[in-house]
Amino acid sequence: MLGLDNCLTAVMAIPGALDAMLVDHTSGMAVAVSGQPDGVDPEKSAAALTETLRATVEGLAHSCPGDTVRVDDMLITTDKGHHLLRMLDTLFEGPLVIYVRLDLERSNLALARHRLRALSDQLLA
Repeated sequence: MLGLDNCLTAVMAIPGALDAMLVDHTSGMAVAVSGQPDGVDPEKSAAALTETLRATVEGLAHSCPGDTVRVDDMLITTDKGHHLLRMLDTLFEGPLVIYVRLDLERSNLALARHRLRALSDQLLA
């Protein structure tokens, strides 16, 4: 089982990873941060990422009425990089989100998604 302490170290080992964060999905607070760029407030970033995720889930629920919508991960690509969020339903910390920002040129999205899935499985084991 992978602990929360080692989780962000493993996330930052993903090729092209620029920064990463563990976010409490319920409160919108940053649980752990690694590689955060200068001038970025991790608490504001965590809250904004949580709201983005909530809006996405709500929008999907409205577009699929009567269906249960469960988001495993979410990818947002901007002109500055890829933003990948992986949802976790941990028993010990409540619902967490792993967030990683990836370099646009140096990252491999398939590999990053695969590694985040493997990390989330290790956290939940």
